[in-house]
Amino acid sequence: MSRHAARPPGNRADLDWCHEAVQGVSRTFALTVDVLDEPMASYICIGYLLCRVPDTVEDADHIPPATQARLLREYDAALDPDDDTDPDAFRASVDEWLPAPDDRTDDWEVVASTPRIVRTFRALPDDVREAVTPPARELVQGMAMFVERYADEGGLRIQSREELEEYCYYAAGTVGTLVTNLLARGDLSQGRRARLYDTAEEFGLLLQLVNVAKDVYDDFTEEDNVYLPAEWLASEGVPQEAVVDSAHKSGAAAVVRRTARHARSFLDDAQTYLETVPTTDGNTVAAWAIPFLLAVGTLRELLARPEDALSETGVKVSRQEVFAVVAEMTGTGSRAPLADLREDIAGQPFHRASGQAD
Repeated sequence: MSRHAARPPGNRADLDWCHEAVQGVSRTFALTVDVLDEPMASYICIGYLLCRVPDTVEDADHIPPATQARLLREYDAALDPDDDTDPDAFRASVDEWLPAPDDRTDDWEVVASTPRIVRTFRALPDDVREAVTPPARELVQGMAMFVERYADEGGLRIQSREELEEYCYYAAGTVGTLVTNLLARGDLSQGRRARLYDTAEEFGLLLQLVNVAKDVYDDFTEEDNVYLPAEWLASEGVPQEAVVDSAHKSGAAAVVRRTARHARSFLDDAQTYLETVPTTDGNTVAAWAIPFLLAVGTLRELLARPEDALSETGVKVSRQEVFAVVAEMTGTGSRAPLADLREDIAGQPFHRASGQAD
């Protein structure tokens, strides 16, 4: 049976569009979807796009906070199976805030295509929809709450470590639960199921905290959001509004490093999650190990050069390392244990550690 033949029920053109769309909005999730088999590849692809819509609305600094919150609440209602709100109503409400068709990024094209995504989602099996809907709605509700909390600021201004983890839970911990709900639909032992749910949130928090640490410059300059906690910045004498100012580079870099170290504290639980996931319905360990290992590599780069997160230079692993990690996880030969790969990548870029050419 071909990969496409195993896809879930629904309009083939809509499914194809969703798979193409995820390639444009997230390199990391695109890698994950590509390494999954069907039908899980489509389940994860569509579930991710459902979550990408509110994420784009929440990050849009050209939309007034009160309007952002209203749009997010309307989108939440469209996902509620007990509510009569139609996704077309959300699409009509968001229309005035969409860039012109020729100016739309891939993210805004996804927002503009909300009815198509929801229609594709509604064609999935009942148990899949029941697995995805609650955490997706919790993500939307959490984003609306944060927008309302900082409506007078114009952008998010995280105050403490506790609030940072709260935000990361809504932005990514919920996605960890969504994925786990899909993976746990099969026949799992009570102990294995408990381990999955005990570590799912930490897997999501790891990935989101890495994003917080590496994207400081873009988050502030493009979206007017500061996720580095005010209390951590204050301890280094850095006002949140000056987080990317050159005069405060040393202090802000220290907070980037502190955030990266905090992210690193979730690595063990995230690894346990990966070692527990079942490979049913087309799921593969490689699909989730790749973003985990790339997060390890990004943490390595962040801890070595935290100041790069405060400028256009940015922090990311090289294409060569991405290719080497993907090749290791998807190759036909025997694969090194996850713990060994993690240790290798924490020490140096994997394409060098594994002896591959640059």
